[in-house]
Amino acid sequence: MSEIRKLAAILAADVVGYSRLAGADEERILARLRALRSDLIDPTIAVHHGRVVKRTGDGALVEFRSVVDAVRCAIEVQNGMVERNDGVPQDRRIEFRIGIHLGDVVEESDGDLMGDGVNIASRLEGVAAAGAICLSEDAYRQVKARLDLSVSDLGNKQLKNIAEPIRIYSLQVGSAETKAAATSQIATSQPATAPSPKQSIAVLPFANMSGDAEQDYFADGISEDIITALSKLRQLFVIARNSSFTFKGRNVHVQEVGTNLGVRYVLEGSVRKSGNRVRITAQLIDATTGGHIWAERFDRDLTDIFAVQDDVTQQIVDALAVNLTEGDRKRLVPGQTGHPEAYDCFLRGRELWHRLTKQTNSDARELLQHAVELDPNFASAHAFLALTHGLDYLNRWSASPQRSLQQAEEAAMLAVARDESDPVAHWALSVVRLYSRQHDRAIGEAERAISLNPNFAEGQVSLGEALLYSGRSHEALACFDRAIILNPYFPDIVLHFQAWAWFQLRRYDEAVELLVKRVSRNPVTDVSRALLAACYGHLGRFEEARATWQEVLRVNPDFSLEYRRKVLPFKNPADFDLAMEGLCKAGIAQ
Repeated sequence: MSEIRKLAAILAADVVGYSRLAGADEERILARLRALRSDLIDPTIAVHHGRVVKRTGDGALVEFRSVVDAVRCAIEVQNGMVERNDGVPQDRRIEFRIGIHLGDVVEESDGDLMGDGVNIASRLEGVAAAGAICLSEDAYRQVKARLDLSVSDLGNKQLKNIAEPIRIYSLQVGSAETKAAATSQIATSQPATAPSPKQSIAVLPFANMSGDAEQDYFADGISEDIITALSKLRQLFVIARNSSFTFKGRNVHVQEVGTNLGVRYVLEGSVRKSGNRVRITAQLIDATTGGHIWAERFDRDLTDIFAVQDDVTQQIVDALAVNLTEGDRKRLVPGQTGHPEAYDCFLRGRELWHRLTKQTNSDARELLQHAVELDPNFASAHAFLALTHGLDYLNRWSASPQRSLQQAEEAAMLAVARDESDPVAHWALSVVRLYSRQHDRAIGEAERAISLNPNFAEGQVSLGEALLYSGRSHEALACFDRAIILNPYFPDIVLHFQAWAWFQLRRYDEAVELLVKRVSRNPVTDVSRALLAACYGHLGRFEEARATWQEVLRVNPDFSLEYRRKVLPFKNPADFDLAMEGLCKAGIAQ
């Protein structure tokens, strides 16, 4: 029987007091468990990329590709159980206890897992309180800086049949009632204090009511600026623009939006621009009930457009009962420009940049250049101007890619100089620093962007990319995971970056799975096919490697490995050599 030894994140779970519950009414408890599995547990496991290894009557053993995925899955399940137990007598509630560990396991040919990694996860589950999640120190180390968790350190504990003591951290999830139940945790431990759940919101693209389709950019720009303002608040979880804008022009129910994007609240509205006047209507809706929380109409001169945006965001925050510090209120104030024409050029240019084609990128650059000429202090315009030059460099869209990189750096540095508190400026500078091979400075700029905008999905991708090219793949994967949560309809390039990270970790099967998805979503990608061919080479699937390479040349006859080596900013050249090695194994490269 063949077996594979590997490092894995293992989650073990079971029902607290199952024998007592089954003894009272076994048929009823089994029916409830089946319903929970189909409605809550299995879908949540699937969303977080888990694999059910085995079921143990009232429990399960699940393998995840990362501890971050395992913990997020556990939190969702435990929160879901709090809702389902609401109003149920204490003695009839189904409550889970969960243990999570990162460790060595042996995978048998039938997919079963054995070894200390499994045993420790099972023991952790056994000592967890009802509704709680116990993490080993190895698991907690992976998530403590990446997830907003509040835990109790239970110290070193000797677990049954485990040779060495294990340091345990306990996370209690759910309502005040379930927190109180945590007093039955391991001796001498204190109940964990779970963080208050963040208010979650998606801002849909505002409808253009101007009677002129060419004014769509203005309505979209207002929506995007409101998203940007709200995203700066740590108290809110704000869905990224790309995901919110997938609903543009669609007649959808707010409840559907809330379910698809995983948010409690949805903001929708309309914009009517006529001459020098603008009318903005907005309404905040509870996506769980469809009920209106707040609605308002604003009639202003275009010169007051930032005051309108400020009013909208402040009133949304007030309606959500979010407590703001003085610093929070300052962050909400739009830091754009007092020049209406510069702002108009910025909105047009930003919208064109989002389309990511050679022509729209060129058109965007002209508009953004005009915006900074009209207002040299307009930081965000400088930042997006830098991003247009960056696209020219990456895609060889200009006569001199190296000159494009220099222009990108000049514009990004101007953006930061004009407004040090603009997260987009730091994001742009992070991209430039990375492709200039200033890895540590790129990481620092991305971290600064995220600190200024905790909901900045693009910032998370940039940080992940900088970590990836620095050889810090595990950390990069955590950033990409966070970006996907903030942006459920994420751009397909994220799949490519995730695949590179797994490739660097020699986890070629995981990389293949992601690259196949990327090719499916983007049939003209050459870079993902090239990396896929390298994966196949390492896996000994040589015919598939060669066939995939032919597809690379079909979609891009000018594809050059040497140019990729030159442009990809790997800190350690051996990381790119690993791809070359896979291609050489398949007889593709020398």
